[in-house]
Amino acid sequence: MQEAEKYSRYSFLLDKTARRVKQYAKQRFRELGWTITIDQWAVLKQLYDKGELNQRELASNTFKDHPTMTRIIDLLKAKELIERKPHPGDRRSFKIALTDSGKIMVEECLPEVQDIRMKAWENLSPDDFQEFKRILESIYQNLS
Repeated sequence: MQEAEKYSRYSFLLDKTARRVKQYAKQRFRELGWTITIDQWAVLKQLYDKGELNQRELASNTFKDHPTMTRIIDLLKAKELIERKPHPGDRRSFKIALTDSGKIMVEECLPEVQDIRMKAWENLSPDDFQEFKRILESIYQNLS
């Protein structure tokens, strides 16, 4: 087997695994009857952790492009989980902030989201996790 083909299989496995993690979370969100998507959760969690952010910061922190972030923000605003506030330093821009309902949503969902994430790590030792993290960081750095 050629070297490039061998590594191509690993890349496929990495991609397949990442998709499976997202599918599992999506399935659990549905089973729990949540009215938000995984991408919407990521935005809510960023705002919860970091406070008010502008759209560019949110897009960068969640690895979304501008049009996708605009749609997510519009959907979360319609659900009254976030609000747009005038940016204090730029009249053409807005800060995005959680509403009280958004904060409650994050606090209610957080324990279950943590359980969803931990499912992927079942049967792995702390050493397995550390080695996996090291490898992923190396791959990321190779492509930066």
